[in-house]
Amino acid sequence: MRLVGLAAVLTVATSLGAACGAAPTAGSGGGEASLGGAVTKATSAADLGGLDKLVEAAKKEGQLNVIALPPNWANYGEIIKAFSDKYGIKVNSENPDGSSADEINAVKTRKGQDRAPDVLDLGQAFALSGAQEGLFAPYKVQTWDKIPEGQKDANGTWYNDYGGYVSIGCDAKRVKTCPQSFADLLKPEYKGQVALNGNPTKAGAAFAGVYAAALANGGTFDDIQPGLEYFKKLKAAGNFNPVESTPATVQNGETPISIDWDYLNAGYTDEFVSKGVDWKVAVPTDGQYAQYYAQAINKDAPHPASARLWQEYLYSPEGQNLYLKGYARAVLLPAMQTDGSADATLVGKLPKVDGTPQFPTDAQVTKAKEALASGWSDAVSG
Repeated sequence: MRLVGLAAVLTVATSLGAACGAAPTAGSGGGEASLGGAVTKATSAADLGGLDKLVEAAKKEGQLNVIALPPNWANYGEIIKAFSDKYGIKVNSENPDGSSADEINAVKTRKGQDRAPDVLDLGQAFALSGAQEGLFAPYKVQTWDKIPEGQKDANGTWYNDYGGYVSIGCDAKRVKTCPQSFADLLKPEYKGQVALNGNPTKAGAAFAGVYAAALANGGTFDDIQPGLEYFKKLKAAGNFNPVESTPATVQNGETPISIDWDYLNAGYTDEFVSKGVDWKVAVPTDGQYAQYYAQAINKDAPHPASARLWQEYLYSPEGQNLYLKGYARAVLLPAMQTDGSADATLVGKLPKVDGTPQFPTDAQVTKAKEALASGWSDAVSG
């Protein structure tokens, strides 16, 4: 689903569906009003007098609007519940299967509305473009200094939160020999079976899949074109399946092979056990590619205190360990392993990958996004 670097290591009180317009605005007696309008200008908890004051303001707002956070994506279902239970804040979760493009569109089209998203979980390319458009509020969490350089905007408009590697998931009960590489996926035995998690011009997981395919076929971070050519070849061979891969399509046999993030595929392995699906996961040997997603706060968030408290929670040891529980590589993991706050059992369960990943620069990601926008439909049409 959502578009996208990864450190070298990488319902409840929730309303799933469209968030209704019942949420009070920040100026209607919530935390913003009680702090004299200071919340929307706060670039840290210290600006409000400390974390306790931020908590107090967020509780007065009482709500948080999130978007495009599937419950089974990086353990967001448990994260949302834990946040809501801890602070007594209702989380309105809209369009859980949406893309980064959907998130940005919601920010733009709902400006001034109570149902606008407060916070965003974005692929890196969209985090960069959104910051350039001035859509985000700068805010630095208390653990800001522990976020590695290169994983955050210097002004605090966005910062990476969790990431993973592109991987190949395979239903071993439907597929005789599960593929281990992009080269394998071209074999005739996989006709009609290979799917992506979304459209790469809109969704981060699919974008990463094409980038990984490029690296596996002579491309570089500066040249994603071999990835487009690869999928054109996959389509011509009859192996590319245009159906968007989801847990439901895997279970019903529509997408028995799925190119997706390793933390999603690893999570599906646990989820599918009780449903009779033997889901195997492999990080392709010929195209290792890793990236992070990023957090941002809507500059016009209807619940500005809750938005900032959400970020503080995600970047606390509790929040980061919950990402790890979902097999995602938390951005603060190196620092947490140093100070002993990382759950060693959860770290030990992360999918194993040899070597140290390299990451594209912001400019390279932007260039790749532009290439996909102009060439993807031609590659897989027909």
